Amino acid sequence: MPNRVQWDPRNSVGSETLDAQHQDLLAHCNALADCLAEAGPEGEQKFRRIFEALMALSREHFAAEEALLERAGYPDLEEHRHEREEFDYLAAEIVTAENFDKEELQAFLALWWSGHILGSVKKQRPFLGQQSA
Repeated sequence: MPNRVQWDPRNSVGSETLDAQHQDLLAHCNALADCLAEAGPEGEQKFRRIFEALMALSREHFAAEEALLERAGYPDLEEHRHEREEFDYLAAEIVTAENFDKEELQAFLALWWSGHILGSVKKQRPFLGQQSA
């Protein structure tokens, strides 16, 4: 069963750029959920395209997030870099379309990004909320 995730404005980190990226990441997770009902090669190709777009957006997001956090004097920047490295490793080596079926992959990504966003709100908002996007 697909794991759908919705943006909640209360989860804003205080940066228009990062909030827009978070919303886009969740939208990609939901687009993957939409693909689960599509059978055949076309559904498979569509899932792969969206998955690849999500991975590209993930890299862009982490780079933007790190740059903004660094400018804001975020004290846990090294922890953030570790989270990025962990996600990169998981996405490249373990949680791939080759190792998991589409439903498991979609559920993992939706849960992971939801957790990232909720964690970001708690940790980053005090620093980013003071910055202009």
